[in-house]
Amino acid sequence: MRQRPAKPVVMGHRGCSALRPEHTLGSYAKAIQDGADFVEPDLVSTKDGVLVIRHENNIAETTDVAAHPEFASRKTSKTVDGEKLTGWFTEDFTLAELKTLRAKERLEGMRTESHSYDGQFQIVTLEEMIDFVAAESAARGRIIGIIPEIKHSTYFAGIGLPQEGRFLERLNASRYLKTAPVIVQSFETDNLRKLRPALADKPNVQLMQLIGAPNESPADLVAKGDKRVWKDLFTPAAMADMATYADWFAPPTRMYIPLGKDGKLAAPTGLHLAARKAGMLVGTWTFRPENHFLAGDFQNGAGDGARNVEGSLAEISHYLKTLQLDGFFTDDPALGRKVVDQA
Repeated sequence: MRQRPAKPVVMGHRGCSALRPEHTLGSYAKAIQDGADFVEPDLVSTKDGVLVIRHENNIAETTDVAAHPEFASRKTSKTVDGEKLTGWFTEDFTLAELKTLRAKERLEGMRTESHSYDGQFQIVTLEEMIDFVAAESAARGRIIGIIPEIKHSTYFAGIGLPQEGRFLERLNASRYLKTAPVIVQSFETDNLRKLRPALADKPNVQLMQLIGAPNESPADLVAKGDKRVWKDLFTPAAMADMATYADWFAPPTRMYIPLGKDGKLAAPTGLHLAARKAGMLVGTWTFRPENHFLAGDFQNGAGDGARNVEGSLAEISHYLKTLQLDGFFTDDPALGRKVVDQA
């Protein structure tokens, strides 16, 4: 059994993505100011093999690339992890080219404050983000962890841009990350298994198995012809196997406590108990403060896209009390921090 944290750890999802454009230094600065224990960089690769921070390799929704006529011809369609996508993809750009773009808020019809920062921030590399977090730690006198997610591992390896080795290079190059806590996440399984022995000499680094929809499959299993889907990995034997390489088990919130037909919370599934019995820490993603994302129990009448602070606080509190979570992602770390500190 992994040692549980004294309090649930607050993980800033893409930084503070409820209030600033995701994966920007502005988003990370706000998350750290608001008390996040960890901030999250999602990792994708450039054409020249540099790890940059974007939630997806398709940057159509999170940057102003569409407004750059010099890149119009690079708009294309690709199949990534079984999903056909159209847009602009990081692997078709050098780092220097990506640096000419600016980030913007992804969600339309909500997050007005975040939209007000559209165009202010550039795409950052993992190396730049690590240095920024180290600087914030030095300025604030507290340790801030990072929780990187390696995105589309099988896909990037298949186009000659494997990410794990480059990630280990950046990890090993950082003096700050020799002691600061790091949790490496993936929706795939094979890369985490391979990273486990490579990280065996780093007691500050843990691994988190992200969990997708029950009837979908990890991309690495699909590539190998393995027919198992996520729910097949929830048997006691499969969970025990997962615990041999993963410290954390992290499905979406609704897989722990689903919504009923009325849109309100139903009974817990018990999945958190199975993960704990297997010896893993229990995490989840992602609490968001708008009515659109809240269970019906916690929504108010302000409209679907409206920010609902009290509702989000109540939802986070309910999940923490019911599940005894060890950590959780939130788009608004100030709210997560408030719940944890008042518990």
